[in-house]
Amino acid sequence: MLNLVATPIGNLSDISTRALTTLSEADLVVSEDTRKTGFLLNHFSISKPQLSFRIDNEQRVLGKILGLLEQGKLIALVTDSGTPGISDPGFLLVRAALEKGIEVSAVPGPTAFVMALILSGLPIHSFTFRGFPPHKAGPRKRFIEVDAASPHTLVYYESPYRLKAFLMNAVEILGERQAAVANDLTKKFEQVRRGTLSELIEVYGFEDPRGEYTVVIEGASEPSRMPDPQPAKVKRVSRS
Repeated sequence: MLNLVATPIGNLSDISTRALTTLSEADLVVSEDTRKTGFLLNHFSISKPQLSFRIDNEQRVLGKILGLLEQGKLIALVTDSGTPGISDPGFLLVRAALEKGIEVSAVPGPTAFVMALILSGLPIHSFTFRGFPPHKAGPRKRFIEVDAASPHTLVYYESPYRLKAFLMNAVEILGERQAAVANDLTKKFEQVRRGTLSELIEVYGFEDPRGEYTVVIEGASEPSRMPDPQPAKVKRVSRS
């Protein structure tokens, strides 16, 4: 059986009792970074063998993990933080396991974009999570443009090294909109800044961003509703 185990995005106290039980009962912990996961396991006095499973080696070790699952091993998949598969390794393994009829379950828990979304003050009844934009300006602009007319709140992850460039591209493509930028969520220096895209550009133009960032941007204004068409008039023909 494969268990996807969500782990804290910063504050270790956020781990669930079920997550600890699942990790304790696993035969193997498959980790994005064995050092970071090792710290987590040691903190909770859990001793388990680990196997590295990263973006750059997914294809190479996928077969080994599937082989162990087919032998009946209990495997827990974790990433550096948050929920496996959300902008982190996991999708390929889940799909391959399901194709082979292997049982897959998940232990829910922290996800940075959900926390940033509910703290943003922007509408959350409907949203689109877009993950990480491309690194280069041209592809990044085209990536943003896909949702330019969408009425849904937009959510992105971004590196501190490209945060200002992303915000500048966003206001260029989307126009002036309300937004929020969250970083270091659940950690000591957790921060959520809210304002227009231009105001946020100005803020981060005078700072040296550090940490991991989630950007939430309001959706496009809904187009004015066209009047309902008038019902067609039916000419009555008298019958003699």
